[in-house]
Parts: sequence; structure tokens; C-alpha cells
Amino acid sequence: MKIEKIELRHIKMELVSPFTTSMGTEYDEEHIIVRVDAEGITGWGESVAESTPFYSYETVTTAWHILQDFLIPSILGKDISSIDEAIQLYSKVRGHRMAKAGLEAALWDMFAKSKNISLSKMMGGTRNKIDVGVSIGIQSSVPDLIKKIEGYLAEGYKRIKIKIAPGNDIQFVKAVRKEFPNILFQVDANSAYELKHIDLFKQMDAYNLLLIEQPLGYDDIYEHSKLQKELKTPICLDESIHSLADTRAAIELDSCRIINIKPGRVGGFTESILIHDYCEAKNIPVWCGGMLESGIGRAGNVALASLPNFTLPGDISASKRYYKEDIVEPEFLVNKDGTMDVPTKPGIGVEVNMKMLEKVTVKKKEFKV
Repeated sequence: MKIEKIELRHIKMELVSPFTTSMGTEYDEEHIIVRVDAEGITGWGESVAESTPFYSYETVTTAWHILQDFLIPSILGKDISSIDEAIQLYSKVRGHRMAKAGLEAALWDMFAKSKNISLSKMMGGTRNKIDVGVSIGIQSSVPDLIKKIEGYLAEGYKRIKIKIAPGNDIQFVKAVRKEFPNILFQVDANSAYELKHIDLFKQMDAYNLLLIEQPLGYDDIYEHSKLQKELKTPICLDESIHSLADTRAAIELDSCRIINIKPGRVGGFTESILIHDYCEAKNIPVWCGGMLESGIGRAGNVALASLPNFTLPGDISASKRYYKEDIVEPEFLVNKDGTMDVPTKPGIGVEVNMKMLEKVTVKKKEFKV
């Protein structure tokens, strides 16, 4: 298919409520929406690089630069027969996985539509519904947290995740487990701790956690292996996993027993599927993480999570969890049984609400042949 036009949009969407983690508090979310047009077919993708370099070194500004100056010129005007061919054309660009993932996602959508199949089917998905969980930011008090959890459980979410940070950790874990003894419950530290905090995590072993996500350094694999040996609770790595190679290293070192897959973090759906398949062969469960995506990015995550080894509920919440109004139609909903329907229409399976997209666009640029 000949790539005739590519458009970038820097969007800024206000969150329904502030979202606090060990990295700070977010009030809105800034991402890049990528549109690719080829032979009458439009593909949509989302680069999840944020406005700050706190989760990743990539930001909206760096991703825009890499897309505009390197990735787009490498494929614009080219006749491309597959996604692998496109990836090869910009393979000289090292790193910048979130920038690459945004463009690759648009290509996946475009090729799926060209074949008249859903994104899920093109990826090898096997489910028409996926189990979903919800991620809750650090709350100001235990009662506030309990109230939030009650609300999300009433909405049907199958798993609760809370963010933790030094000083905001074990007291919340104890309170949640006391109030909700039987729920699927996990914590996420976003790299806020060091090995010297090992006794804290040993305490958490008593509370039947599903997993402890990324407790140590954002680029660490080795020290996590030391921590995992001392715990019965599985460690799950997130920020440390950027590729299949990182996944292999983490599993061989027993640094974790669960892997979080975020397409943006690992460079796109192609690498995500490779990681999924490897983990499946090693009997390592995976789940799909979230980056507060709009409905465009969320659609891709839902499709990915329909693959067979995504056996744990992902951070793929309803659109209304984060935004008063999404930029896709229909918006994503959580069913009463804690599942989300996997779109079956061609490509991402939802329509982009152009009026809403224009409303949240900060700037845009079009690239033509």
C-alpha cells in the first residue's frame, strides 16, 4: 500500500480527577495521535509519550521530533506490503519506542482494515471479551481509598491496583485487604523503592497480593532478582522491560514471575506479540498495562489483550474512568461481569470522533507525498 499522507496531532485531554503516583500528580494527559492514509484507507495510532520525562525519557516533544524528522520520512511515499517492511525502513533509529509504537499502531489499523478484519484477529487474538482491572492513584487517606475501591467494584472491575510510594504503602495494603479479603489486589511502586526496603515487601507477603509491580529501579533487572528470591509474592516488571531481550534476561534471572506489556514502552504491537509468545512458552503470565490512553490507544490495547497468554486483568478501564468524553465512538465500557468487549469491526473497530479530536488538539501537522 502506498503511504500517501501522515498527520500528527498533539492532543491534551483533561482527566476526570487528578492521578497521583510516586512520580507526581497528573491533571491532564498529553499524547500524539498518528493518522496514516494509504489508497483510501485511514489508520489511527497513539504515541503514549507524556509531557514529562518521568515515566520514560521520551516526551511528546521528543516523540514529535523523531516522528517528523526520521520515522515519517522513512515510509512516506513508499509502497509498503507489510508492517515488518515498514519497521525495517526505520530500523536505524535506536530507542524512541513510544514514537515508533504510535506510527506502527496506525499501520496495524490500516493493514487490518485493508484485509477487512479486526485488529484482534490480525494479531492472533482468541477472545471476544477481556478481563479488566482498574488502577487507583495514591489517595490522601485510607477512607478515601476504600470509597474509591467500593465504587470501582460496584462498576464490575475484576482487579484493583493501587499506586504506592514510601510513606504511602503498607498502611493502605493492610486496610484494603482487611476491608476486601477476597478481591484480586496488586500494588504498583513505579520504581520508588530500593533493596534496603526489602523488609517492607516481606511484610506485604502476608496480604495475598496478586503481584508487586516494578518496586525497584526503572532500568533494573538484576536487583529485582535479589528481591524476588526473598518474596513469595510475584514481582511484575514494567519500566524495566523494553524488548524481548529484556524479557529473556528478566525471566532467566528470575527477576520477576509476571510481565506487564505496554505496546508504547516496548516499541509497538510487533514486539508486544513477540514478548507475549515467549512468555507463553515459558509459562509466565502477562497482562496489558495502560498509559491513560484515549480511545484510539485503548482500542489497540483491547485487541492485544485478546491474545491467549494475557491471563491477568489489564489496566484497560472504561473511557469514563479517565475522561468525561473520549475521542472515539462508541466509547469503551466495562460490562457488569468485569469484562470489556473486543471490537469486531475492521481495524481498531471504533470510529474517531473528529469534532472531539479537534477540540483536544493542541497542534497538528500534515505530511504529504
